[in-house]
Amino acid sequence: MAEITFSSDERDLLTQKIQTYFEEELDHEIGMFEAQFLLDFFSKEIGPFYYNEGLHDAQALMEKTVESISDGVYELEKPVQFRR
Repeated sequence: MAEITFSSDERDLLTQKIQTYFEEELDHEIGMFEAQFLLDFFSKEIGPFYYNEGLHDAQALMEKTVESISDGVYELEKPVQFRR
């Protein structure tokens, strides 16, 4: 799996979201660096779980799509009568 990385703008937004969460939900203020370190921790340690879940969802969708295509091809078959 490739390392999870964010653009500078995404990183800033996620850092702000972490700070806001701590302030509003935990009544605790954390600085930008603390929030960035927390983001790095979640990205490294928890991110792969979400990544893998996304892969499983994508695989299930692909299987459903392939099954639908197979059904569609089967419906295109023409009836054939064999005579001997």
